[in-house]
Amino acid sequence: MTLEIITPDKKIFSGEATAVTFPGTEGQFQVLNNHAALVSTLGKGNIIVEGNGKETFIVDGGVVEVLNNKVLVLAEAIL
Repeated sequence: MTLEIITPDKKIFSGEATAVTFPGTEGQFQVLNNHAALVSTLGKGNIIVEGNGKETFIVDGGVVEVLNNKVLVLAEAIL
């Protein structure tokens, strides 16, 4: 799936991922390939991107949209 992480200042990440774990405001959740459509708010915590290795981004809240194997994260800030 394609993942983009964007803040008001710049694009932080753009690429392919096999799994992404998010700090939802109601608890942590994971998105895999072919996930059902989803929109959720994010709390403060780690976004863990798995694909070619593992990368972690610390966000201070935001919104995530999952649609047709495309994941878009609009983050308030990357800490």
